[in-house]
Amino acid sequence: MTLVGSKQVRVGTIDELKSRGCIVVSGDGHAIAVFHNDGGAFAVDNRCPHMGFPLEKGTVRDGILTCHWHHARFDLCSGGTFDPFADDVAAFNVTVSEGVVWVDPSPTPKDRVEHWHSRLKVGLEDNNRLIIAKSVLGLDSVGCEYTAALKAGTNFGMIYSNEGWGQAMSILTCAGNLLPDLDEGDRLLAMYQGLRHVAMECAGKPPRFVVDPLPAGETRPEVFNKWFRSFVEVRNEDGAERCLRSAIDVGLSQSDISDMLFAAITDHIYLDSGHTLDFVNKAFELLDHIGWDQAGPVLSSLVHGMVTARRSEELSSWRSPIDISSLVWKARKALPSALEEGQTRKVKWDKEDDLSDVILGECPSASLDAIIESISEGASPEQMGSAVAYAAFLRMARFHTSNEFNDWDTVHNTLTAANAVHQALKRAPTMFLLRAVLDTTMSIYLDRFLNVPAQKIPESSGIESDIDDTVQSLLDLMNMQHNVEETSALIAGALTDEGNGDRIIAALGHAMLREDSGFHLFQIMEAAIQQYRGRRGTHSGTDVLIGMSRFLAAHTPTSRAVGQTFMIAQRLHLGEALYADETADE
Repeated sequence: MTLVGSKQVRVGTIDELKSRGCIVVSGDGHAIAVFHNDGGAFAVDNRCPHMGFPLEKGTVRDGILTCHWHHARFDLCSGGTFDPFADDVAAFNVTVSEGVVWVDPSPTPKDRVEHWHSRLKVGLEDNNRLIIAKSVLGLDSVGCEYTAALKAGTNFGMIYSNEGWGQAMSILTCAGNLLPDLDEGDRLLAMYQGLRHVAMECAGKPPRFVVDPLPAGETRPEVFNKWFRSFVEVRNEDGAERCLRSAIDVGLSQSDISDMLFAAITDHIYLDSGHTLDFVNKAFELLDHIGWDQAGPVLSSLVHGMVTARRSEELSSWRSPIDISSLVWKARKALPSALEEGQTRKVKWDKEDDLSDVILGECPSASLDAIIESISEGASPEQMGSAVAYAAFLRMARFHTSNEFNDWDTVHNTLTAANAVHQALKRAPTMFLLRAVLDTTMSIYLDRFLNVPAQKIPESSGIESDIDDTVQSLLDLMNMQHNVEETSALIAGALTDEGNGDRIIAALGHAMLREDSGFHLFQIMEAAIQQYRGRRGTHSGTDVLIGMSRFLAAHTPTSRAVGQTFMIAQRLHLGEALYADETADE
């Protein structure tokens, strides 16, 4: 029996401890394993910090305690681990008085915020998703905002990938953007997923060496704009990066910096199939979360991708059998006058759905002409982005499963590029970015064969169903392969009631996060939510979620190994026992 006197917990006599090797006592909510070693007594928390194995079942040799489940080793005196995957185990002060061993059940206090930041850094460096999951849970438990994990992932990703901004940083940003639309229980899962992608992408890569800004001198935005675009034009990475770092360092406004980047991206047609513009837009969205003071390392990480990006006018598909590139260049020349004329119009433009139908047509020049005409009639840059994004989602909603499976990605790439253009136009509604509307419209045109035949978009029956039953049915459908049409029909029915939109989005978010989700699933989930926000209660909003849900259903289920790791971390965080002692009931 354990006796508690004042603050101390009685363990037993030193001879009893020596005879038994280890005695487990309880105090202050802790199960404490007290070991005999080299004539002394030492106490540590009985739960291995790695996976919760009872350390009393371990082995002590030469002052090192070894856990027998995964062979993590600890300094018995301090609790410090020799294996960073396991974390340090809490140590307790032990005294021996008149041959009796006593233990203080209060572990040595430590800064928990600093501890979990340090553990997250280890998890990222070792590409260890269990440590990452524990750290996300730990940071939340000590009151840290989600931005703490975002900043940690950003700092790591900016240093440990010599190629700069990649898919993982976009996933991390998507995770941050998704948080308001997820159920509370899924928010930490989203951050964990984003961070583990950063760790994976950086694993084994050399570090990135950031260039210094120019000495104090030039401060004019127009000069930096000209310099930067010229360096990107000739694929001079060092020159472009130093120019950008200098522009940020001298204090150019966010608007000036965004104009530099978006102008350079759109000086050529549809860089890297829209990925380049998507990455730049994501970088600005990340800065919205973590602060403009991080602009230097974050935005300069984009330069490598910008100068190495494939330019679509170089591709045969954009030159033959129809010279689409020439059509785009011609339409671009008409943009300034159309924009100037549109700004004089007093009538509100409201033909977005009609324009989307034209964009989905069979004539590329008619689509481009319709965009120029709409701008001259007073359509705003943001409305142009919205119309193109909706057309791209309709391609997905009408994608027929008779196509090759990989063709889902073809439609997806255009869709996420179109959403990026729309979101960027909200930030920088300039003539330069309007050029990207024309480019993306042609990508939608090139995807037209994937709607032949066009899948019919399901219509609502008009009969309202219980939303809880609908959510469960949705998740059940995504437990099996190929339930694409069944899922889209369920979404159409659920959105008969506008009030169900938030529940459906949260359910789709959960369905995505429980999978081993990669770049494309995060992209389309975020894009659909961004588009739905402005279309709530409309048929176009329903079409957007149908398009997204079809892609998600086509790519589920996965092995869900990533989610299992997070569930293990949650159980450990709650103090549950993962190790099952089969002899316990004998």
